[in-house]
Amino acid sequence: MDYLKGLNPPQREAVEHTEGPLMIIAGAGSGKTRVLTMRIAHLIHAKGVDPFQILALTFTNKAASEMKHRIEKLIGLEARNTWMGTFHSTFAKILRVESHLLGYPSNFSIYDTDDSKSLIKAIVKEMKLDDKVYKPSTVLSRISGAKNRLISWEAYLGNADLRNEDALAMKPLMGEIYKTYQKRLFKSGAMDFDDLLFNTNVLFRDHLDVLNKYQQRFRYVMVDEFQDTNLSQYLITKKLAAVHQNICVVGDDAQSIYAFRGADIQNILNFERDYPDLFVVKLEQNYRSTKNIVQAANSIIAKNKAQLKKEVWTQNHHGEQIELIKASSDNEEGKLVATTIFEEKNNKKLNNSDFAVLYRTNSQSRAIEEALRKMNITYKIVGGLSFYQRKEIKDLMAYMRYVVNKDDEEAFKRIINFPKRGIGDSTVEKMIVAAYEHDIPLWEVILNATSFLGGRAANAVDDFATMIKSFGIEVERKDAYEAANTIAKQSGLLKELYEDKTIEGLNRYENVQELLNAIKEYVDSPENEDKSLGAFLQEIALLTDNDRDKDTSDAVTLMTIHSSKGLEFKQVFVVGMEEDLFPSQMMMQSREDLEEERRLFYVATTRAMEKLYLTYALTRYRFGRLLNCEPSRFLEEVDPATIRVNKRMSTALSGALRNESVEPRSGFIGIKGPQVRPMTTAKVHSPSPDFKPSNTNNLKESMLVEHPKFGYGKVLRIEIEGLNRKATIQFENFGEKTLLLSFAKLRIID
Repeated sequence: MDYLKGLNPPQREAVEHTEGPLMIIAGAGSGKTRVLTMRIAHLIHAKGVDPFQILALTFTNKAASEMKHRIEKLIGLEARNTWMGTFHSTFAKILRVESHLLGYPSNFSIYDTDDSKSLIKAIVKEMKLDDKVYKPSTVLSRISGAKNRLISWEAYLGNADLRNEDALAMKPLMGEIYKTYQKRLFKSGAMDFDDLLFNTNVLFRDHLDVLNKYQQRFRYVMVDEFQDTNLSQYLITKKLAAVHQNICVVGDDAQSIYAFRGADIQNILNFERDYPDLFVVKLEQNYRSTKNIVQAANSIIAKNKAQLKKEVWTQNHHGEQIELIKASSDNEEGKLVATTIFEEKNNKKLNNSDFAVLYRTNSQSRAIEEALRKMNITYKIVGGLSFYQRKEIKDLMAYMRYVVNKDDEEAFKRIINFPKRGIGDSTVEKMIVAAYEHDIPLWEVILNATSFLGGRAANAVDDFATMIKSFGIEVERKDAYEAANTIAKQSGLLKELYEDKTIEGLNRYENVQELLNAIKEYVDSPENEDKSLGAFLQEIALLTDNDRDKDTSDAVTLMTIHSSKGLEFKQVFVVGMEEDLFPSQMMMQSREDLEEERRLFYVATTRAMEKLYLTYALTRYRFGRLLNCEPSRFLEEVDPATIRVNKRMSTALSGALRNESVEPRSGFIGIKGPQVRPMTTAKVHSPSPDFKPSNTNNLKESMLVEHPKFGYGKVLRIEIEGLNRKATIQFENFGEKTLLLSFAKLRIID
């Protein structure tokens, strides 16, 4: 076929190998989306496979939509019949049909992170626990980790190791919170994001007839970004492909950077163990970056032991060397980045959108933002407050959610007194308590308000119930847009926003109008067969951060490296290349942690098409203190032939350089600058076999301690700043270090 002509030999091999287990190892910039697209088109057009029998799983709706449109161009409208979407959206679709088997309504709500945290906060308060110890984000992270490993609350409470971990972390009631959280979700007819995968596993485990139905439906299963799958996702995929064995996974172990979300790199490293007759194709030609950047990236990732060997190469031109920029401080770093962008834009006739600034943590954006603002360079932050996370949007969405699912307690709490209708917090609490004491749905309490409440509160709740019932009729009769429009107007929400004539009020009103526009667009799209409000709500609940970013203005992109995966820019700045920042101090407990950080650096470098900058500062404000910094060990791992030191720096810094210099570490690329602190060559300490972090509440001066990275040391002093306790410790091989005790893992030696 004509469409196969443009493929290189390995790409063509991947497309044409359609039967049996296949792993496509796709290096950065090697055209994997094109290969996946062609493979699906080839299955339908050349092999005569029914599109309904093809399942393609991605990590963003944007990726799925792009593939679907590409296939449509190749083979026509048939492409729309493939099952293609994110893991969460695909399995939410299956659960809508089968959820009654698990005791959930088909119109179950999907809780986002804010909903989950709100529920956890309420549970912690009800259990009379300290919310500084049981922080909602910490508790949710722990529960999410358990679900990703398919550990139910029953299994969690029955696991002595998990309970011991919680006790050591001074959070012994974590399992009880997990239990209450799940029961409350179930009672609200709601699932959180992790439940969509967890419950699909339960469905397939307990209902083999349902599993068999979907095994027969999906003869071909494909998984994009396979290195990012967790145990739960892998098991579902493996079960679905168990009958036909036509499973194709595409990924790059060198870009596995989501361990903190539960992604397990072993899924791709050990895939051959599960499929001994696996056919492997390596896509090693990079079409994105210059030879210099590819060579540098290869030299970085070569240092990792756990990897599938490949040699990425390119026919692109050699390109400019990578520039290493040194700054005296984080503010100086921001100025140098902004100045360089300004000059490169003018010299090379580039747009703002050709530039990206990548950092390890969100807090690093401040200095960059200030510098860009001062130079009037437009920028946008990816991962900032999403449109769908704005208060006014969440308020209207909560109304719509509650009309569709009247068991949704979080939606109820959000809307019951907004706009104000004389129903206070104590009334709301009474209704929730009544629902739990009588073991009846909250909606039943609302419908019978006079039996549970007295006076004006009962009348106000009666009026609320009447309004919700009338909205319910609208939802049944009308499409999503008409129903949403009615709800926005008759709830009083639009009026409330319209009457606020401040600039912020006007913005909020326009945001709600924009949401209504989005619903109209959804209804008008021929791709959406189900035009109901419930279907729209599910679509929005399953959007990922990447899908929500619709800002197409010409702006420099600022984002964390984690957010940048899958993107490309002509010029990329990776800032904050300093020890304890990148690699992160939190990620140096083991070789696996350090290798994950190195993969993150590899991902950062491979985002650049034409020019890459690496920057670091000699001093940086962190945790409210000015700290001295040393260059990241990763800078030593970049092939010296690909990199050059940029001499541009401020007058203050260049003056300092004339006065003092320090010899670089052995084999280093030649960084010279003020001797901030000795660059130690000491190796990372191997913790004792019995190493377990102690409770540092009792830590005192002169105590001897062991740290998993820095080894043995003596506590010089303890300081308290606000809520933070810090210890300054003299370590045998690493010198003096100041550690935040809420983060540091220390074993007190008796």
